[in-house]
Amino acid sequence: MAKLKIKLVRSVIGRPETQRLTVKSLGLRKLNSEKILPDSPTIRGQIHKVEHLVKVEEVADEEA
Repeated sequence: MAKLKIKLVRSVIGRPETQRLTVKSLGLRKLNSEKILPDSPTIRGQIHKVEHLVKVEEVADEEA
């Protein structure tokens, strides 16, 4: 299964509470923090909700 590397590139200051909670649920805390998560429909939906705040790239299982 592929994995996704998610990086928070824009601040959540001034964003709606639902977007803040979505970023927090992805495991991102500070600006430029990264997290490697499995590629699933749930994660893809969360990324879609905050796609203007994060940068996403696919990584192979060996790199993760």
